[in-house]
Amino acid sequence: MAKQKTFKTDLRTLEYSPDSNPLVDSAEVPVKRKRVRSALASKTLVDAETGEVQATAVIQQIEEKDTDEFVKVFSAGIAAAYELTRTGQRVFQAVLKEYEQTPMSRGYADSIYLAWFGDGLSGRDIGMSEYTFKRGLRELLDKGFIAPQAPNVFWVNPALFFKGDRVMLVKEYRRKVARAKTEQESLEEQGQQRLLED
Repeated sequence: MAKQKTFKTDLRTLEYSPDSNPLVDSAEVPVKRKRVRSALASKTLVDAETGEVQATAVIQQIEEKDTDEFVKVFSAGIAAAYELTRTGQRVFQAVLKEYEQTPMSRGYADSIYLAWFGDGLSGRDIGMSEYTFKRGLRELLDKGFIAPQAPNVFWVNPALFFKGDRVMLVKEYRRKVARAKTEQESLEEQGQQRLLED
């Protein structure tokens, strides 16, 4: 039997933010053993908080994709970074396609209308049930992809939804720094060795 996923967001009791998009500011989302940051500007090579200069090796690959393949690669990259479930990824891709069709206002689209009626999202079949769509929608809410603005209207995170023609998915690797053993750990290790010798 499949384990039931629990979400911190309840679609019946959303707190709406009609006047401002809470996702514009940089945000961190905890994902198992790492944190994923989303922001509009990239980090400089000098950490503004500590003043530390960070030496970084960058390897960049550029590939051209047609529109459908671009949306798939983009959504797969975001889904992997945020560790979306399969349902979350499918719903993100459907919402992203819906966003692509949203008309821009003042040069951008900061919100999206998502209503399930008829046979699917905005009346179009997207290959999943309403229950499955709502499960994925809760996951997107929980992970800061979207935020409620009004009933069926959601703010979008501008770092994750855009109408541009290029995207950079950056994965940074940091070397683990070995920490010194505590006195207790050293004593326990010595005790274990004595037990093995006996």
